Amino acid sequence: MAFRYYLYVSDTKVDMLLSQIDPKWARKHVTEVSLGLKMVGARHSVESTSPDRFARLERVLHHLADHGDLGDVDEPGQYVHGVLPMQWGPVADEDTVYFGGHTDRTIVGLGGSTGHVLSTPPAEATAGPRLSGSLLPTLLHQLAALTAEDAAGPDALGTVVRANSQLRGPAQLVEFVAKRMLHGPCPYPELYPEREMSVLLGSPLYVALAE
Repeated sequence: MAFRYYLYVSDTKVDMLLSQIDPKWARKHVTEVSLGLKMVGARHSVESTSPDRFARLERVLHHLADHGDLGDVDEPGQYVHGVLPMQWGPVADEDTVYFGGHTDRTIVGLGGSTGHVLSTPPAEATAGPRLSGSLLPTLLHQLAALTAEDAAGPDALGTVVRANSQLRGPAQLVEFVAKRMLHGPCPYPELYPEREMSVLLGSPLYVALAE
C-alpha cells in the first residue's frame, strides 16, 4: 500500500470543491465542526485534529479523476496531476509558498498560501484582511518580488520562468494535483532553441513527497 507524505494541503480548495461534488459530506463536516466548537471552543483545534481531512481530499481527487477535467503537466486540463522534481520554499513576505520545476516540454510553477503547508504554526493576526497566496494577482505579485521586479508585467508567463530561475536549494520529487491558473507558450523561445516549451502556473490542492 502506497502512502502519501503530504507537504501541502489546501483545505479551502478541498472544501469548496467537496461542497459541489458531495453536499451531504460537506454538511456532515460543518455539523462536526459546529459540535466541536461547542466542546473545544476553538476552530483551529477542531480542524487540526479532524480525522477526515485527508478523506475529504481523497473524495475530491477521485471525483476529478473519474469525472473532472484532469490532465497532466504537458497537456493540462482545468486541473493538473503531476510527478516531477521541484524546488520549493516561501517567497516574498513568506505568506506564499512556491514550487518550481519542469518537464522536457513544460516549465511548471505552483503557488499557494504558506498556511496550508503542513506543520506550519498558525499565523499571527494581521492588521487587516489579506488576499490568499493562491489567488492569481497575489501569486504574480509575489513572484515579481522574487525576481526583483517592481510589479508583475503583462508577460505573466515570463514571470513564472524568471521566478523558477531564482529558486535555490535541492529539488525533491513531488506529486501534486493543482488548479490550472495560466498556460501558454514560453515567451523566451531563444532559451530553448531545440524544442517548443510551454509554461504552466497552478495553485495546488495538495503536494506530497513522491520519493
